[in-house]
Amino acid sequence: MAVKIRLRRMGSRNAAFYRVIVQDGRYAPTGRFIETLGWYDPKQDGNNFSLNLDRVNYWLENGAQPSETAKSLIKKADALPAEKAVSGTVTEEEVPVAAVEAEEAVEEATEEVAEEVAEEAPAEEAAEEKA
Repeated sequence: MAVKIRLRRMGSRNAAFYRVIVQDGRYAPTGRFIETLGWYDPKQDGNNFSLNLDRVNYWLENGAQPSETAKSLIKKADALPAEKAVSGTVTEEEVPVAAVEAEEAVEEATEEVAEEVAEEAPAEEAAEEKA
């Protein structure tokens, strides 16, 4: 299995941000993935990325191949001073607001569809009983 460390595009049109993920190289970048290692927001000023360096090093030691952009983010994270180095888990405060809003919108849509299906199920059962 050829494991890659690559970026996955998230967010809405004109408000893109990226998650740094570990993924089997045979899958599309929008397909399933193994683990999320961090995020990168090119529109944010200052420190615009966060990486879990412990997990990045683990995957690199086990043969994962980073993409060119992921490699540059890893290099930047390694070059940061020790007090500013980004390591450990990715906290909710570090995730861009657009990411949280997009995920909440998907969750709400999923809940609405589940409620509609739940409402339709008793109506279908009643129709089957009459027949």
